[in-house]
Amino acid sequence: MAVAQRNEAPGDLELVRRFVNTRDVEEGTDELEGPESLLGWFSGMGLLDDEAIADEEDLKRALALREGIRSLLLANNGEEIELANLRELNRVAGSVCLRVRFDEDGGLMLGPESSGVSAALGRILAAVVRATDEGIWGRLKVCTNDACQWAFYDRSRNRSGKWCTMEVCGNRMKARAFRQRQGTGEG
Repeated sequence: MAVAQRNEAPGDLELVRRFVNTRDVEEGTDELEGPESLLGWFSGMGLLDDEAIADEEDLKRALALREGIRSLLLANNGEEIELANLRELNRVAGSVCLRVRFDEDGGLMLGPESSGVSAALGRILAAVVRATDEGIWGRLKVCTNDACQWAFYDRSRNRSGKWCTMEVCGNRMKARAFRQRQGTGEG
């Protein structure tokens, strides 16, 4: 299985993983540089129609949602939640209206009630809620390598994955820990 496939999340959780990964910490790049790129990304993911508009406030809400989710994914990997990011995440979640509906089979569906960027943000939040309900949310994590922080889906049997890939970040972090032990006289 290729690394990209190994890191992909099931179902709608893949949308959340991709959203978090619009910011590449290691490369210092961000796919969401402005309102137009935000619209382009959401449209490319099938979350908006071509008639949608966005402004700077929409961009700020999207970035706050992304970084808030990143904090939650770090917590899924044993790190502490950054309270400032959590406050912003709650602010954004409060600005999005989600509605419970039932499908033809009586199944429960959660989705956005609004349109435009708010609906796109709502679909991302609804995917988080569904993943929590399905018991798979804890498997979506952010790499503990501070220079990376790439979101990945932990497919390990015991849910112990710490890095996006063992081949790159795992080796880097193990080498760093070894050097630190050597420098302090341990190990």
